[in-house]
Amino acid sequence: METDAPEAEPPRQRNGFVGMLYGEFTDTLDDKVRYSVTLTESALTIQKISSSPGRTKVVFNLTDCVGCRAYRGTDSADVGAYFTAYFYPFKRRWMSAGVARQRVEQCFRVALVQDPRTNLREAERWACAIRDASVQQALRKDGVTNSEVRRPCRVMILVNPLSGRGQALQLFTGHLQGMLTEAAVPYTLVITEHQNHARELVKKADLSQWDALVIMSGDGLLFEVINGLMERDDWQEAIQTPLGILPCGSGNALAASVHHYSQSPPAWNEELLLSCGFILCKGLVGSLDLVSIHLASKQRVFSFLSLAWGFVADVDIESEKYRHVGAIRFLMGTLVRLASLRVYQGRLAYLPVKEKPNLSSTPQRTSLCSSLPCQLIPNSPAHKLRHHCNSSINAKRLKPPKGGKTRAPLDSLLPGLEQPVPESWTVVKEEDFVLVLAIYQSHLAEDLWAVPGATADDGIIHLFYVTAGISRPALLRLFLAMEKGAHLACGCPHLVYEKVQALRLEPISREGVITVDGETVEYGPVQAQIHPGLARLIHG
Repeated sequence: METDAPEAEPPRQRNGFVGMLYGEFTDTLDDKVRYSVTLTESALTIQKISSSPGRTKVVFNLTDCVGCRAYRGTDSADVGAYFTAYFYPFKRRWMSAGVARQRVEQCFRVALVQDPRTNLREAERWACAIRDASVQQALRKDGVTNSEVRRPCRVMILVNPLSGRGQALQLFTGHLQGMLTEAAVPYTLVITEHQNHARELVKKADLSQWDALVIMSGDGLLFEVINGLMERDDWQEAIQTPLGILPCGSGNALAASVHHYSQSPPAWNEELLLSCGFILCKGLVGSLDLVSIHLASKQRVFSFLSLAWGFVADVDIESEKYRHVGAIRFLMGTLVRLASLRVYQGRLAYLPVKEKPNLSSTPQRTSLCSSLPCQLIPNSPAHKLRHHCNSSINAKRLKPPKGGKTRAPLDSLLPGLEQPVPESWTVVKEEDFVLVLAIYQSHLAEDLWAVPGATADDGIIHLFYVTAGISRPALLRLFLAMEKGAHLACGCPHLVYEKVQALRLEPISREGVITVDGETVEYGPVQAQIHPGLARLIHG
């Protein structure tokens, strides 16, 4: 965030280092306007050089910087060179309360001597120093030190042009294309043409050509990609490909969760898209839990978000007809379903979490290309640091056994669907439900904060169910409270919340809908088990 810093004159050397980098440059439009620029390991400080008293400094935090470039001007007679730094700090919204990331660029002209090449080298030195310092700041976030590498190397961006209100390509061009260029993130845009196109593509793709797979759509396209990766013969290696999300669907639950994990203020619509683009450019990668779900037909799917039955699933699917209005479709669907509230009969059982998963107090992150042969100076501190971190990361990865093809991960907690659940499981006495929701991210939608304490890799299925007898106003109050994550404080006797490792749901009602990550699956008995940290997610 831009802040005003008090007057201070630290030790410095003009256009050199004494614990920092200092230079004096001119304005790009007016050579008579000069600025003193100071770069430290955490901030870029800019001050207009003036004889007027009471000067203030503008300070840009390097954690808000996505990139910096050096270049020559368009006028061949201009001996000067230029460097421009790109920041996305939190600033007050223009039309509403609160703050959101907004683009700011700072450009300077370097004209130390009459030799254009010397000036360009100086501009490149500054651009490189700003980029390096911003990367180091990101890697030290929350006290966690990770390997230092260059920005995301080769990114495939899968776009569903029909997601949400059908504006994905326009949103990409208007909000993300420039940011990716500023951050020097090379990418290839792939437009999906039909359902399961992404699933088929990643199942057959040469993943050695890609350092990350980024989905620009709603949550459904990521469901396709994850299951395509898990259907590969080399699934153990394939599922380690970092996954990113750029929201342009209706629900955008994972995008809202990723934004929340970055500890940023709430954001919606284009602001959420910009935030997720910023997170992608910073390129930090953490673990992502996946849930293995078995259906009655013996089919097995993998889920990153939720398993739902009853009210939530009904609203999700029945509101598809309102897709053209965007995220408000869920409000419309909720009101319609409240008017004719259903009760479902079924049996529910689960394996509770006995002990808190053995997780550190801060999330462990690696850099997006931490396992890639990126260009670093041999024997430099950054090179040594990355080598150390890569050794640790690779040691933790699943190694496929000799002989090639292996099965997807074993669900050791689940009996066969035709067998009774083990005695260690809890069987819910009630058989009349309004909804059952198993979720493993913080958000169910952009504006539904379902699990305030959840993280992407907490190793927990957060199980909610609402029993029959709840009134329509009480159910509506629950969902309104969920907008602020306050639904568990409502004291509703019909709402139950449990932390579980595995669960089984057996519908008795003949008709109904079950969804996985918002996608309809086969209706019938279903059971699920969590696999902590199986995948990798780009998040802040």
